[in-house]
This record gives sequence, C-alpha cells and structure tokens, in this order.
Amino acid sequence: MFREVRRKDRLATEEDCLRILEEAEYGILATQGEDLYPYAIPINFVFLDGKIYMHSTRQRCHKLDYININPHVCFTVIGETEVLPDKFNTRYESVVIFGTAELIEDETLRQKALIGLIQKYSADYYDKGMQYIEKSGDRTAIIEVTPVHMTGKKKTK
Repeated sequence: MFREVRRKDRLATEEDCLRILEEAEYGILATQGEDLYPYAIPINFVFLDGKIYMHSTRQRCHKLDYININPHVCFTVIGETEVLPDKFNTRYESVVIFGTAELIEDETLRQKALIGLIQKYSADYYDKGMQYIEKSGDRTAIIEVTPVHMTGKKKTK
C-alpha cells in the first residue's frame, strides 16, 4: 500500500524517526477535502505515546472540516537541516507519517495533550500555561494522529 523509500542509503532508523519527532519544532499536516484539493498547514505538535497531538479551534476550519470528510492524513516533520552551497547539496533529516486523525473528546487525553504542548513550547511558563488551558480549554480542539506508516530519511554528509 505504501511505497518504499527510493534512496535506501538515506533511510532513517526508527530510533532516528522517534528522536526527530521529539525534537522538531513544527510539522506539516496534509489533509484532503471533498473538492480533492490537498490542504497542508504548518502546525505545532507534541509526540506522546506514539501519537501526534495538535491543537485547533473548535470553530469551523479547513483542518477540522477536511478531517471530518477524510480522516486519512499525512504529517511531515523536518529536523536539522544545513544547506551546503559549495556542494550543491543539503544535510537533512525528515519523517513522513501516514495516519488517521480524529478529534479527541476524552477530557483526560485532551488535558494530557495540552499539558504536553505547554511542556514542549512554554516549559518556563508552565503555571501561566495551565491558567491559559483553564481559561481557553473549552474553545480548543485536540486532534490526534495515529500513525499507520512511518518513514524517515536523513543525509548527514
């Protein structure tokens, strides 16, 4: 069902992929709506317990509309990169995940994801972040992506 990576010499290990998912600042969520146009958006995320969590508004938006139409998504993360101008090349590491997305309604899981986002992006402001969650948590949707297939590539030389 999923194609093999063409450049097997650049195939990242599962350990590499998990590290990249832990360290990456943002990812790109790609969905597809009923009009068959893809929609890809950069988004903050946290990787917890083998799944990807991201936040969204609860109001109508492309992300939620398209996930409701088709829960199959692609999530791409780019780790460390370095352009090597004199070699006409780039060092890079990336992960591509195909998976299914769903809106999480379970309050315990929602809190866990929101706290994970605070710890990742605003660890120095944890208490203030918890107040923010308390104040705006009802307006915030949490999307969970369950990986079905994951590949990673890296070029280090």
